[in-house]
Amino acid sequence: MNALRVVSGTIFYPRGGSANVARALARGLRDEGIDLTLLAGSRSDRGALSDARVFYAGLDVHPVDYTAALASADPMAFAAGPGSAPAHPSFEDRPGAADRVFAALDDIEYRRQVDAWTRELRAVDAGRADVLHLHHLTPLNAAARHAAPAVPIVAHLHGTELLMLEAIEAGAGWAHGGAWAERLRGWAHRAEAIVVAPGNLDRALPLLDVDRDRVMTLPNGFDPMTFRPLEVDRRAVWRRELVERPRGWRPGGEPGSVRYADADVDALMRGPVIVYVGRFTEVKRLSLLLEAFAEARTRMNVPASLVLVGGHPGEWEGEHPADAIERLGLSDVMLAGWHDQTELPELLAASDLLVLPSVRESFGQVIVEAMACGVPAVAAASLGPAQIIDDGDTGWLFGIDDRAGLANALVDAVNRPSERARRARLAEQAALERFTWPAIAGELAEVLRDAAAKPPTHGIRHGIHAAPDPVPPR
Repeated sequence: MNALRVVSGTIFYPRGGSANVARALARGLRDEGIDLTLLAGSRSDRGALSDARVFYAGLDVHPVDYTAALASADPMAFAAGPGSAPAHPSFEDRPGAADRVFAALDDIEYRRQVDAWTRELRAVDAGRADVLHLHHLTPLNAAARHAAPAVPIVAHLHGTELLMLEAIEAGAGWAHGGAWAERLRGWAHRAEAIVVAPGNLDRALPLLDVDRDRVMTLPNGFDPMTFRPLEVDRRAVWRRELVERPRGWRPGGEPGSVRYADADVDALMRGPVIVYVGRFTEVKRLSLLLEAFAEARTRMNVPASLVLVGGHPGEWEGEHPADAIERLGLSDVMLAGWHDQTELPELLAASDLLVLPSVRESFGQVIVEAMACGVPAVAAASLGPAQIIDDGDTGWLFGIDDRAGLANALVDAVNRPSERARRARLAEQAALERFTWPAIAGELAEVLRDAAAKPPTHGIRHGIHAAPDPVPPR
């Protein structure tokens, strides 16, 4: 019996949580005996962390490089040749960014996206796959209709597409929002199955207008061989990351433009280290965190420090954390810069507490990674975190956008070290029981096998028609 052949795809170059999920699931599916090819966006101008060939090393990866497009006068109009594409759009609207929000793209720009990805799907022989596993709802879904019309699709949502749909419904002023909302819903209706994080189920059903029996909830997870309690020299870890090879950056600056001295590391060692891990986007509420920390530190029994790990180089929304740190006079908050997921276990082992204040966190993968390393979390009680953390046992939850609640949770966690240790032990146990990647990949493998065994339905469900797709390239 031949192995199930799967083409998995994401148009985004590696830079956030969904790329980590795509990598972990691809590896897990491969270990399940599935013949998997990964089609992925890439940038060869930003170093290893954004280069799909490096980020997805060990997998059968077909990179689609945006470097030439982003260097052109109009990245969305770039005449892409094989192995490249016009710059991918974003589900987020960040003024001045090259990756403009999807809902601002007109029909011509949409056609360019679909044409390029149709060609790339054909390059990996997607038409001969047993099933397509497509991350997010993007023009890759439309391209699949042209390149692999007889192959069923499993659509894997990561939450950012839901944020854009919610913004469109709320009246966001994007010129083509209505057309894009119809497209996303059409792609969801064409899929044999839709995978969402548990915290997104109640959002996805009405936004996409799909039946519950076609939607599977699947959490994100962690690699138990990578994320586990480690014994590290905390001073050496933070000296290496903050002094010897700094990666923190200011607006307009390169990684390493924020540097620290040995005295700063000495200060870090005087008390608990709180760590934030993630992007610098508005939904993450970094300014809220810094304002809450500024208030909380006046009530802490010991001098805790906060290290911000993340911020994809050159990418931020709202107030940059470096500006907020200066505004609030926070000498005990440091910027460590962007790190690959494989580097996190040591950073977590050198920390005492994770904090994640996001107002809309579809899952919160870094929470379970921290839990697996024996580090409890303080998080806003939104979507995924509310389902991961057992407030009072495996961590602390506070109300969404509740600055005082966040400050109180930080004070409690710092001032009660024995309670912090108790919750750390329970968090590690809960992570092992609920969130390992091998088990999650096994569940996804069954979804893919079930989808491959069914005849594809191609599009019309419950009388709802997908938006028309562009003519494929000749």
